[in-house]
Amino acid sequence: MALVQTQEPFRARRLLRGGHRQTLASFFLLRRLNLPPAEPRLIEVEPGVPVLCHCHWQENRSSQLTVLVVHGLEGSSGSGYALGLAAKGLSAGMNVVRMNQRNCGGTGHLAPTLYHSGRSNDVAAVAHALIGGDGISQLALVGFSMGGNLVLKLAGEWGREAPPQLRAVAAVCPSVDLAASADALHERSNRVYEYYFLLKLRRRLREKARYFPDRFDPWRARGVKSLREFDDKITAPYCGFDGAADYYERAAASRLLHRIAVPTLMLHARNDPFIRLTNETRAKIAANPHISFYESDDGGHCSFLAEANGYDGRWAERQIIEHLRLFSE
Repeated sequence: MALVQTQEPFRARRLLRGGHRQTLASFFLLRRLNLPPAEPRLIEVEPGVPVLCHCHWQENRSSQLTVLVVHGLEGSSGSGYALGLAAKGLSAGMNVVRMNQRNCGGTGHLAPTLYHSGRSNDVAAVAHALIGGDGISQLALVGFSMGGNLVLKLAGEWGREAPPQLRAVAAVCPSVDLAASADALHERSNRVYEYYFLLKLRRRLREKARYFPDRFDPWRARGVKSLREFDDKITAPYCGFDGAADYYERAAASRLLHRIAVPTLMLHARNDPFIRLTNETRAKIAANPHISFYESDDGGHCSFLAEANGYDGRWAERQIIEHLRLFSE
């Protein structure tokens, strides 16, 4: 494992120190982004199941590094970090494709299935479509939280057989240990986050039941009080898993980290309220020379709000772009 070379170590913005303050501030603090309109594109990830991507292209798209960005749980291509990374990537001369996971970004009517943390094949399908359809010669995968798990899982599945166009991977606060993180979300201090996710997940299930009444029963979520319980009663049976424990085991990127064979950046904050890395996972990260791991004392969950000294203070987005520059020809 190599320590990531950063322009400067992360230092939390004054008055925003602490995991909860960082996490909540990144959600509520708005910013203006100079981002041109994107090209919307539906890409089929399996027969009859398209996902919506928003594509930002340089003039000569095929020769520039293309960054495929994957959002987190109940996020979308319109999440702040996805938009912020797109703006920074475009300014750095990169193409950026913001991918919605199936059902996200207003596409609940397009797929008769749910999205979940193990659908790395969806990311692979989009990557292959960009390589084959657009002639992309250089590709990078970037994911936040759940999206971080997906891109790391895919990189591990590909291993040394990854497409030659894949140059690098980056993940911010990736939920690679799904079971430990789901249980941390149920801790008393994190109940506000769990309530937020459950509220949105129940709403999504009701939406799916309206579009596909023969496939989904919204009453299955009645009485569910934790994310693990939701995954046990909803995600697992609808997505082919034998309960939450089986889902967490099979969908977690942690079991594949040792197989990653491309330059990979992982950013993590010790005070992330609910993302946990087990000792076994840390050992796998340390043993893989392709993974550069940076763990700060502060930063919260996918936040890393620093002072706005010459830029917008979104430190993680900046570090990702600098990491990707190293592997862009």
